[in-house]
Amino acid sequence: MSASVTPLVDQSVIERSLAAALRRGADFAEVFVEDKRSTGISLDDGKIEELSSGHDRGAGIRVVVGDTTGFAHTADLSELGLAEAAEAAASVARSGGGGVREVALSPRRAHSPSTVEIYPDEVPKAVKVDLLRQADAAARSGHAAIAQVSAGYGDSRRRILVANSDGLIVGDDQVRTRFSVMCVAAGDTGLQTGYESLALTVGFELFDRFSVEDTARTAAGRAIAKLSARPAPSGVTPIVIKSGTGGILFHEACGHGLEADHIAKDASAYRGKVGELVASPLVTLVDDGTPADQWGSAAIDDEGRPSQRNVLIQDGVLTDYMWDHLRARKEGRVSSGNGRRQSYQHLPMVRMTNTYLLAGKEDPEEIVAQTPHGVYVAKLGGGQVNTATGDFVFGMTEAFLIEDGRITEPLRDANLIGNGPDVLRKIDAVGNDFDMCPGTCGKDGQSVPVGCGQATLRVTGVTVGGTAGA
Repeated sequence: MSASVTPLVDQSVIERSLAAALRRGADFAEVFVEDKRSTGISLDDGKIEELSSGHDRGAGIRVVVGDTTGFAHTADLSELGLAEAAEAAASVARSGGGGVREVALSPRRAHSPSTVEIYPDEVPKAVKVDLLRQADAAARSGHAAIAQVSAGYGDSRRRILVANSDGLIVGDDQVRTRFSVMCVAAGDTGLQTGYESLALTVGFELFDRFSVEDTARTAAGRAIAKLSARPAPSGVTPIVIKSGTGGILFHEACGHGLEADHIAKDASAYRGKVGELVASPLVTLVDDGTPADQWGSAAIDDEGRPSQRNVLIQDGVLTDYMWDHLRARKEGRVSSGNGRRQSYQHLPMVRMTNTYLLAGKEDPEEIVAQTPHGVYVAKLGGGQVNTATGDFVFGMTEAFLIEDGRITEPLRDANLIGNGPDVLRKIDAVGNDFDMCPGTCGKDGQSVPVGCGQATLRVTGVTVGGTAGA
C-alpha cells in the first residue's frame, strides 16, 4: 500500500505559503498539515460512561534561521490563514534582505506498512459499544471475585501532509484501532487489578484477528491470580522477562538516551560512545517504523522522511543514535525518520517508533529452567527514567517467583530498580519467541504511539523493590 500526497490543501497554496515563510531570509521552512478524526468509548460497571468523537484540522509552520526556530500553528487552512501563520513563524528571521525565494515542490510517494480493510468511521457506534459489552460479560463469567470491569475502545484516522523548502511534499493516511480491559478482583488480600489491551495500526478488522472476550478473560485472570499472590522478595535477584511487554523497559531505560536531542544536550549516558561496547554481545537494539501494522509504524515520520529500520546497538556495540531533520542537517547527515509530533500544534522532536531487541536462539522454557531462583516478569507497567544516568524504576504488574528452575507463586505488584546501561550488560540469555506490544510515549509534554518488543530474556541481577525479606 502506498501513501501519497494527501489532498488537504492545494499544492500551489502550499508553495506560496513556503515562499512567504522564506521571504525574510530563512534557511529552512516547513508546512505540516493534519486532519485527524477520532472516536472514544468507555464502559464502566456495565454502563457506557463516555462516547465521544473528535475532529482536529490545522497546520503548523516552522521557519529556521541559523539556530533559531520560529513556529506558528493555525486551524485556518485557507490561503490567508496559512500566510498569516507563515508570517508569524518567520518573525524570528533576520530583518532586511527582502528577497523572494520560490519553492517548486515535487510530490513523492512513501510505502505504507499497513493496509486498512475496514475503516472504523464506517462502522456503526452500536457495533463498537457491543464489543465493550461482550468484554464486560466475558470478564465476569465464572469469576465471582471480579468486582469491577472497565473497558475502552478507540480509533483514529490521521491524514497528514508535509512540505518543505527542500522541495519535499508527501502525505500519509494513518488509521489506528485499540481496545483495552481492566478488571478489579476483591478478596482477603484486598483489591487487585489486571489489565490487557489490543492496539494495531489497522482498521476495524482488528476484531477479526483478535477476540475481545479472550482479552477480557486475560485481564480477569491476572486480577484473580493476584488475590493469592505473596509479597515480592526485596533485593538484587536474577529476573526473566517474558517476551513482549518487557520491551518498555528498553524503550525507556535505553531508547530515550539514544535520541539525538538528549545527546546534543549532554543529557544521555550514551553520549560519545558510538563504537563502544555498551551492552551484552547478545543485544541488538533496533528502532523501526516499518513493521506491518505495529502501533508505532507509519509510511513517513512527521517531517516527511520515509520510516526506516535503524540499528542502534549491534551485538552489544553502539552504532548510532536516532535523528530528526534539523539535528541531522546540522551534523551533515540525513534524518533517520525519527522526527515526530503529537499534532499540528506541536514542533517535531526526536522520538522512537517501534523499539525492540532482536530475538536470540534459546528456548524460553530452558531459560527459566536454567534459573535456580529469581523473578519471572510477565508484564511490566509504567516507570520513570533519568536519561542522563539511565537510572530507572518500573512497576511489575504481573510477576511470579522462580524456584528451582520453575515458575511458581504469583507475586504482588512491586518495582524493578536499576540502571539501563547496567541491565543491557547483564543480559546473559535471549529467547527465540519475539513479541511486540503497543504503548504511548510521553516526552516534553507530547504523546505519540509507539511499539516495544523483545524475546524472553534473562538479566543476571536487578533490584526488586518488594516488601518481603531478601
